[in-house]
Amino acid sequence: MVFIAKLILVLLMLFMVYNLMRALITMLRNDPTKPPMTRYLGRRVGASVLAIIIIVLLLASGLLEPNPRPY
Repeated sequence: MVFIAKLILVLLMLFMVYNLMRALITMLRNDPTKPPMTRYLGRRVGASVLAIIIIVLLLASGLLEPNPRPY
């Protein structure tokens, strides 16, 4: 279960990087016939929110253990 959750988180991170690069390309080209840059940035923010929710749920369920305190 933890492996699958970590795999989903890695895929979400790759999705975020992909959308960030698409937003950069869209911003540089400035083509009015293509989707706006905010579309890709919104997808990236949505993926970030989903990743945070998954991490919080895993921490709350005890499947994922945070690092111990250093002191």
